[in-house]
Amino acid sequence: MITKRIIPCLDVKNGRVVKGVQFEGLSDVSSPVELGKYYSDCGADELVFYDITASAEGRALFTDILTEVAQNIFIPLTVGGGINTLEDFDRVLKCGADKVSVNSGAIRNPQLIEEAAKKYGDQCVVLSVDVKRVDGKFMVFAKGGRENTGMEALAWIKRCVDMGAGEVVVNSIDTDGVKQGFDLELLKQVCEIVSVPVIASGGAGCIEDFVTLFKEIPNIDAGLAASIFHFGEVKISDLKDALDKEGIIVRK
Repeated sequence: MITKRIIPCLDVKNGRVVKGVQFEGLSDVSSPVELGKYYSDCGADELVFYDITASAEGRALFTDILTEVAQNIFIPLTVGGGINTLEDFDRVLKCGADKVSVNSGAIRNPQLIEEAAKKYGDQCVVLSVDVKRVDGKFMVFAKGGRENTGMEALAWIKRCVDMGAGEVVVNSIDTDGVKQGFDLELLKQVCEIVSVPVIASGGAGCIEDFVTLFKEIPNIDAGLAASIFHFGEVKISDLKDALDKEGIIVRK
C-alpha cells in the first residue's frame, strides 16, 4: 500500500478562509496565513489553497496572501483559482506554489493542461474536477459548482490525464460539507481509469471516513478535507494515529 497523504484545504474568499455546504452558504473561518502555518506545524502532508471566486468573478488569483502563506509553511503547496493561462501558472509558481490546480480554465481551454505539462512538467499540473450527479450520470461543473458544463466527468478526467495532468483532485459536490463520508462510488470509478495520483475531496466528517476511504479504495493517494480540520473536529495527529493503528501507511 502506498503512503497516504492527509491534505487540509483552504477555500479563500476576499482574503479569508471560508467553508460552506455543497459549495453554498459560505461562512468565515480564519486567516489563510495563520491556518496554513498551523497545518504545516501539525503534520499535514500538503496544503491546498483555492481562491474560490476568482473564476466566477473573472479575475486573477490574489497573489499577496498566497505569497505570505507560502513563506510560512514547510510542506508542498497546491494553488488554484482563476488559472487560465501559462502566465497564471508562472505567476502562482513564482509566489511559492509547488503545484498548480486548474479547473474552469481547462474547461475553457483543454490545451492549457498539455501546454503547462510540457513547460513545467506533469507533476506540476493538478486537474481539479467538481462533479455532481445529474440524472444518474457524473457531470462536470464549472465556476465553483455553479454551472453544468454538460461534460461527463469520467471521460473528461481521462482526457485531461492523457494530456498531461499529473494528479487529479475529485471534488464531489453531492457530498461536499455534508460530513457523511467520501463519495466512494465516484472515486472508485476514477481510480479505475487513471494511473496518476487521485485525491478524494468532499464529505469527510470524522476519522472513520478516512479509514473507510483508504480501506475501500486502496489505490487512492490522499484524502482532502476542510471544515473538520478548521473547526478542530479532527486533529491531523489523531487522524494519522488512527490510520496507523488500522494498518494504513501514513507519514508520521
